[in-house]
Amino acid sequence: MNLKKTLLTTVTAGAIIGSVVGLAGAATDTPSASKATAKVADFSVLEANAQSNGEWVDILSTNIMTANQKDLFVDVSLQSGLYTKTVARSKDMVKDTSTASAGVEVRVLVDGKEAAPGDVIFSQREQELSATLQGQVDLVDKDQDGVIEEGELAVVAPEEISLLLNTVSANSFDFVLPDVQSGNHTVTVQAKITDSASFENGSAEASAVIGKGAVTVEEVRMVKDNNIQLQ
Repeated sequence: MNLKKTLLTTVTAGAIIGSVVGLAGAATDTPSASKATAKVADFSVLEANAQSNGEWVDILSTNIMTANQKDLFVDVSLQSGLYTKTVARSKDMVKDTSTASAGVEVRVLVDGKEAAPGDVIFSQREQELSATLQGQVDLVDKDQDGVIEEGELAVVAPEEISLLLNTVSANSFDFVLPDVQSGNHTVTVQAKITDSASFENGSAEASAVIGKGAVTVEEVRMVKDNNIQLQ
């Protein structure tokens, strides 16, 4: 592989996406043979927005000028966080189940065309919590005779179990688009955050964020043989 040109764009952008909240503005730069740019923002978690849940959002965008037909390698590195909380609330030995899931997917577009291998899961969690509990028991006046006697026990409230997971990880993945024609090309990194929650008598929450990130674009002349299959 003979590397000819490298273009680097680095972004530190907490609150780029917070549980499917759209980006205020993507990091961009102008065409160049070789350069580096950076933008910085504070890391934070945003509230969920159901209207944008599951939609692709531009998070990084840059341009590269190619003199001849070449292949483009795009390396994307992102920091992503997942938050899930489930509460199971049960009494009278009746099973209760709560579930929460959150995930971050990434893809790369070159002039609007999707680079291989397509959508990539950067982080994902499926969390389920089930409980079968007796409930809180106390003495009560069952026969309402004004006297609470030994043995007059009753379940007065459900018992509950909760599980909360809050994690942040950094991941990287390489994308490729072969046979790119000469000229100025726009490379766009898109992310999609999905979250869902379901519960019966308990409760459930799920959200995700994308924080610090970087994208590196390399113009190469790739050796194509039987070991490389592009679709």
